[in-house]
Amino acid sequence: MSEFILSSTRLIPLITIMGLMIGAFIMPLLKSKKIVYGFYLTMNIIVFVLNVLNLRYVAVHGAYLLEIGHFSAPFGIVFRIGEIETVIGLLFAFVMMMIAWYSYYGLEKEISSKRTGFFYTLISLLLASLLGIVYTYDLFNGFVFIEVSTLAACGIIVIKDKKENIKATLKYLILSTLGSGLVLMGIALVYSMSGHLSMGHIQSVLSTNTVGNENSILISLILFTVGLGIKGAMFPLHIWLPDAHSSAPTPSSAILSALVIKAPIIFLIKIYYLVYGYEMLSGTYVLDLLLIFGSLGMLLGSLLARSQKELKRMIAYSSVSQMGYIFFGIGLGNRLGLGMAVYHIVAHGVTKSSLFLAAGSFIEQTGHKMIDDFKGIGKEMPVTLGIFTISALSMIGIPVLPGFISKWNLSMAAIESGRIYLLAVLLASSLLNASYYFPIIINGYFGEDNLDGKIFKSKSKPIKTLMPLIILTVAMILVGFLSGKVIDFIDSGIYFN
Repeated sequence: MSEFILSSTRLIPLITIMGLMIGAFIMPLLKSKKIVYGFYLTMNIIVFVLNVLNLRYVAVHGAYLLEIGHFSAPFGIVFRIGEIETVIGLLFAFVMMMIAWYSYYGLEKEISSKRTGFFYTLISLLLASLLGIVYTYDLFNGFVFIEVSTLAACGIIVIKDKKENIKATLKYLILSTLGSGLVLMGIALVYSMSGHLSMGHIQSVLSTNTVGNENSILISLILFTVGLGIKGAMFPLHIWLPDAHSSAPTPSSAILSALVIKAPIIFLIKIYYLVYGYEMLSGTYVLDLLLIFGSLGMLLGSLLARSQKELKRMIAYSSVSQMGYIFFGIGLGNRLGLGMAVYHIVAHGVTKSSLFLAAGSFIEQTGHKMIDDFKGIGKEMPVTLGIFTISALSMIGIPVLPGFISKWNLSMAAIESGRIYLLAVLLASSLLNASYYFPIIINGYFGEDNLDGKIFKSKSKPIKTLMPLIILTVAMILVGFLSGKVIDFIDSGIYFN
């Protein structure tokens, strides 16, 4: 019986992806919007619970390979399920569940009621594809999942059906197609060198066949870095992000920032360390370039955020800055830096989803979207501003919160790498984060020139509609308080070799 339970648990990644995809095709057949929502949320809760069980299984038994179909690698499809995959899978399932919960109360205020059912179909496909990207141990199947996620992401942007959304979607689609083409060229080049698509088999061939392939290895690395960098909003390849995030419906903005731009980075990390390996990777300048672009993203992303007048657009540019921390950690080229890049994906996922949902609540309740319009909003929406404040403080890097944990450990990783001067970049970025978040918080609570006529809690949402934001905020605080355990678990499965 125990053997059956263990073998069944190993099938969880496949069950979750197949269940979400089948559910996506069932939902259009359901008539009532409430039934569609209930069906999706129930399915998402099941996926979340299964991911908890999967994480527990990996914590006890270690990483494993899941062979799908009747053929083993390199001929069959294989998933690799380890500590990093289970942490990210659980993050995606949890955040999507909270965003879907929030969407029930506010989605119809942003899109046509006829399209709400289609929205849940799209996010079901999106979550399935994002999990596929995280779990895959095969380059081509990773590419297929990336394409599905791109099309689903385009759908949740354009679903608002306004001119600005159509324009943003076209920009995202064009640039994402360029990124996809580069990734596919990288896959073709790697296949020509190794004759395999399975990550483990590619590395075993390339590690013994490096001589004479140095240029091809470098070119393929650059193709993967640029292609996935576009999809992961790496500076200066981020130009699609501000329009897409700021114009999309609030739940879509939260999904795009918290989840969609993270999955390609996990795939890139797996390519770096499971396809090429550290020795091959460190023999090129790719990590140095990633460190430079990450540093530029941290600084210039914040400067661009600071210059914005519109709240959601400011938060969108903040995402460019935060992605810079992730690329910075990868670019440091040491174990601690890589581990903190993955930890920051988790920290940013719960924090930025909460920020976008709080900002969306401000816009929904007031009818305004400019930052100056939210002076004194703390009087009308104290709980929502409190949630926004805690999330913003994490982004700035206030101690105990996960943003501080990331920045502190990235500083340690920079020192460990012998690049102490990079501490100036981290410090400057944190100060810039404070320069555009603090004014919103201070004016929100103490905007005296904008308090006339405002009534305490007059625009506050019912507590049931704020519960997803509250739970996300609690989760964010726990990620900070329990950072030692989270980081140790991530480190036990790090791909560094």
